Amino acid sequence: MLQELNQDNLAQIVSDNKTVVVQYSATWCGNCRIMKPKFKKLANENESVAFVIADAEKFPESRQLATVDNLPTFATFVDGKFVNQTQTNKFDVLKELVSEVL
Repeated sequence: MLQELNQDNLAQIVSDNKTVVVQYSATWCGNCRIMKPKFKKLANENESVAFVIADAEKFPESRQLATVDNLPTFATFVDGKFVNQTQTNKFDVLKELVSEVL
């Protein structure tokens, strides 16, 4: 499942789903745009996991669930708790992060 936030409700999504992977991005971020189709590919391959794209500038409460100081940042949550994160534009690094929670 892949969804893009249209409101600042990531905390609710994290609590409602066993496993959540988040891409924090922004409209001006070139690397975010590069990673978005790769993130979508992982979402299609792992349908039991909630994949969420959150605009880090529009949704400050959602941003606070992880330490987002560079974009794109990818974060994982399991059972409502933060697990890990990485800041990367490399698909292999993202795949490794996701594999930690599968």
